Amino acid sequence: MFKHQHPFSPFIPKEATKLIVGTMPPPRFSLGELKKDDVNFCYGSIDGLLWPVLNAIFNLNLDFETTEKAIKQRKDFLISKHIGICDIVEYGFRTQMDASDLGLSNLKLRPLIAILEQHPKIDTLIFTGGNSKNGPEYLFRKLLKTYQLKLNQISNNVPRIHSVKLPISKRKIITHSLTAPSGAANRAIGSMALYKQLKQSNPNFNTFNFRVMQYREVFGG
Repeated sequence: MFKHQHPFSPFIPKEATKLIVGTMPPPRFSLGELKKDDVNFCYGSIDGLLWPVLNAIFNLNLDFETTEKAIKQRKDFLISKHIGICDIVEYGFRTQMDASDLGLSNLKLRPLIAILEQHPKIDTLIFTGGNSKNGPEYLFRKLLKTYQLKLNQISNNVPRIHSVKLPISKRKIITHSLTAPSGAANRAIGSMALYKQLKQSNPNFNTFNFRVMQYREVFGG
């Protein structure tokens, strides 16, 4: 059994209004065994798609390499756009050394509600995944139950939108659940009616283009 400790502390700029919330990076980030061209920062896996999609939306000209420059580029972007990152899992346990959320057990969640109360300008959570077991929305719902709170549906269209009022400040938080920025989610995209329609209209349209379209709705750009 491997204890998978999250390797990165939350990165929340002082002026942050949006917070990206995922689960855990692949175990190699915790073990310091990075692949060539991984970026040693949140969502830095060379196999992941969050930063490539943001790179395309905002024309960032990011470097995809294991350098301090690449880390700084991402931090500078987040600061400039008032976006923070705080994954919801502090640690979990795995029997297999993969990045599957389903493979995590005995999870210790970060105190995300308290973190939101400490950052009064945050009004939006962006989940990098939905309500499937151990996904970020699923775990946030589980955390809310400890406060006798629940998400209230605004839109059930992907990306799904909900709201919740914080227990102390009563501040309203809007949540958006994106299609996960992982290759494993491509099959789910391929089954979506909207994707099929767009693909039929333009045979060159692909799952990456779909994410760019979807993520732009939430991130702007």
